[in-house]
Amino acid sequence: MKHYPAEFKADAVALYRSRPGATIKSVAEDLGVNTETLRNWIRADDGRRSGAHSTTRTTASAQAASLVEA
Repeated sequence: MKHYPAEFKADAVALYRSRPGATIKSVAEDLGVNTETLRNWIRADDGRRSGAHSTTRTTASAQAASLVEA
């Protein structure tokens, strides 16, 4: 199993996201990585992104609740 540097993974995900209409397969082929490998990197990045947003939403919800109670 080949290991890729974190910077390469991040760049690969950014490249995919910067190409509207591109498929995971086409970007993976351009980079010379397995399609499922790139798909996993994208899913992992999505998880990190949603985790950041859920924390923000939780904080915003708590602030809104405190305003309603006041």
